[in-house]
This record gives sequence, C-alpha cells and structure tokens, in this order.
Amino acid sequence: MMNPNKALWEKGDFTRIAESMRGSGSALVAALGITKGARVLDLGCGDGTTAIPAARLGADVLGVDIASNLVAAGRQRAKALSLNNCEFREGDAADLSSLPDQSFDMVVSIFGAMFASRPQDVARELVRVTRPGGKIVMGNWIPGDPTLVAQILKISSAYTPPPPEGFVSPMLWGVESHVTERFGSAGVAKEDITFEKETFHFDIDCTPAAFVDRFRTYYGPTMNAFEAAGKNGKEDQLRRELELLFASENRSASADTTFIPATYLKVTVTRR
Repeated sequence: MMNPNKALWEKGDFTRIAESMRGSGSALVAALGITKGARVLDLGCGDGTTAIPAARLGADVLGVDIASNLVAAGRQRAKALSLNNCEFREGDAADLSSLPDQSFDMVVSIFGAMFASRPQDVARELVRVTRPGGKIVMGNWIPGDPTLVAQILKISSAYTPPPPEGFVSPMLWGVESHVTERFGSAGVAKEDITFEKETFHFDIDCTPAAFVDRFRTYYGPTMNAFEAAGKNGKEDQLRRELELLFASENRSASADTTFIPATYLKVTVTRR
C-alpha cells in the first residue's frame, strides 16, 4: 500500500504552485549564510525552491522529497541550470536511514518536513544527520494564522471528512511548544532553538481567481477538498470562499496579478 503522504503529494503537480514561490525561496536562502562547499540537505524540497538557490551559492546540495514527480522536476531544473552540485533523491523525512550521521553542515526544510508523518521521528532524523556546530532551519505554517496558507487549510478542512484516528496535524510544527518538545526528545536543549515569525510571498502573473484554480487543479490538499465538496454539492461554495480569501489577501497593485504575503514560523536549531 502506498504511503498516504506520498500519494497526497504525487496527486497533483506542486511545481505549478512553486512557480509563485521562487522569489521568496531565493530571498530566504540568501539570508542563511550558506558558504561555498557547505553540505546542505533540503528536506521536503519539492522541485528545488530552496535547494536550487542554495546550490547557486556554491553549496553541495542534496534535495530529498517523498514525491517522485517533484524529484524528477527538481532534477530537470538543476540540469537546465547546469548545477552539478545539486542532487535530488526520493525519500521520507521520517526515515533518512540511507544518509550517514552528522553528514550535513545545514539541514533546511521550508514547508516540507512539517507535512511528513511521525513528527518525533522527523525531529530525530533532522538532528542525527546534522554535524555538531551545524544548523537546522525549518519554515512552518502557523495554525489559525490569518494569512493565506493557514486559511486555505482551515477552509478546506471544513469540507473534508475528519482525519483518521491518530492523525497528527502538520500545523503543530507551527506551534513553538510542540517544536521545542519534539527537538527536546531528540536531545536538543531549549536554548539551542530560536523562533521568528517571517513573511513568505506568493507572486504570480495571474489573477487571484486563476491562482485558486491552480490550487484546485494541482495542490493535493485542495484537490481533496474539492472532491469531497463535490460529493456534497458544495464545490461552488468552496470555490467562492477561496476566491474571496485570495482576493482579500492580494497586495498586488494590479487586479491581473497576484502578490500575497503569508506568515510562517522560522525555526533555527543549533546542533551541539
């Protein structure tokens, strides 16, 4: 049986959403202090929104993602850019057993590992593969936040069946106490974890309504919400809610383009 998380992220084509995330991905990486020759792991890398900018800074980058279609897309992007220092590989953030202990100077996961199952295992693996003196940097969406992504997930959840028993919401990675507890169980002291709220921007040359259509067609969680809503005759209602959200959050000067800020929790862990 296929891993449900793998099925979710292979269901659509996240590259069509990631096109709107390139600018913020590059800006985020530029602020990490990555140096030439550094060994960087990008976990839940998608098609390289942060892996490719890190490689362009001269790091030796390994991008790992559970979705085979996104790994293939990342390889294609790296090849087109002649980035021989950027490798993409399929894998699960909760089980990195193919990677040696303490093998990376920095581990980055921007809206990636937060969606993996077994969060305690994810925290343990993040710590295990980071060398002493290295850093782990996560970007995680925040539950209940009034900005775009948390609201997409909140609206969508109202139309989908309740999750199975034992399900742990990925949004708990956006709660400081849960992050501290998870890394604490992996041996990280509280004082070695810092938190900042930062802003990511979705920037794309289409109307907010057309951007909603991209989520409906290509983003696994939204695809599932529309399928469930359709069974109850509420597909149009869900679309209206999302279109209203995207339009109200749009900060573009033009109604024909979309520029939407979204707040996230940036987590930085220093490995001792």
